[in-house]
Amino acid sequence: MRGTDTWALASATTNAGITYRVTGLAGEAAFFALLSLPPFVLGLIGVLGQLTQVFGPETVRNVSDWIEKQAHLLFTDNAVDTVVTPLIDDVLNPANQVSLISLGFLLALWSGSRALFVYVDLISLAYGLGEERGIIRTRLMSFGLYLAGLLIGLLVMPVLVLGPVALRGALPPDYASLVDSLYWPVVVIGSVFFLTLLYHVSVPVRTRWWRELPGALLALIIWIACAAVLRAVLAAWFSPVSIYGSLAAPIAVLLWLYITALAVLIGATLNAEVDRLWPVDGAGRAGRAG
Repeated sequence: MRGTDTWALASATTNAGITYRVTGLAGEAAFFALLSLPPFVLGLIGVLGQLTQVFGPETVRNVSDWIEKQAHLLFTDNAVDTVVTPLIDDVLNPANQVSLISLGFLLALWSGSRALFVYVDLISLAYGLGEERGIIRTRLMSFGLYLAGLLIGLLVMPVLVLGPVALRGALPPDYASLVDSLYWPVVVIGSVFFLTLLYHVSVPVRTRWWRELPGALLALIIWIACAAVLRAVLAAWFSPVSIYGSLAAPIAVLLWLYITALAVLIGATLNAEVDRLWPVDGAGRAGRAG
């Protein structure tokens, strides 16, 4: 890619981001992601509880303990002890576990998929194809993506909770060096793959999946950079004598969700402009819709 092409792409992506109000839409996506966190976490715990014999009771307990630990960052100790912990225990209690095909469980999944619906809708909007699929098809597809994400979370979360140190201890000593060298590369590649898949299936008019890679890589780079800056800012803002008090943790979570949404939407905008400037078969996706 020549320098003039790079400048044209950067300029077009910036203009498109301003036109589609990417910063404002990221706030909308972050808000609905925050609302979707409780049903997603409870749904994940519920499925883990149903599959205790597959993962083992120790793994299920490690995941639930990790979730409780994160809850202490969001809520007061009293709220966690009186609400969150009993709720998790009730979900994991075999006597209280609902069937995976029960109406209540499906409604919880439907509620949790709202955040993905916002992402799918906004990614389509970046391509100028916001009305191409229709709200019903978009909602159903986001529900399917949410179920897929739940299944992926079942496999990924135990590994992330264990971390490379615990993972080395769980595997034979011969695999220790392999875990050290592959753990984070696999996490990065998996993140790029997930973003590429999200971009690919979100746009109504499909093309080759590798055309979504530039946006996925940009989104990951932006997220890593913003996360590093945000972490330093939060450390300065939310000191032990912070004026934000008990609001500090929820604000921090919302900011993390915001930079995540912003990175994803900027990546989608880049892909849309690549498709417009260098279309496939002489026509961009917006031109081939209908």
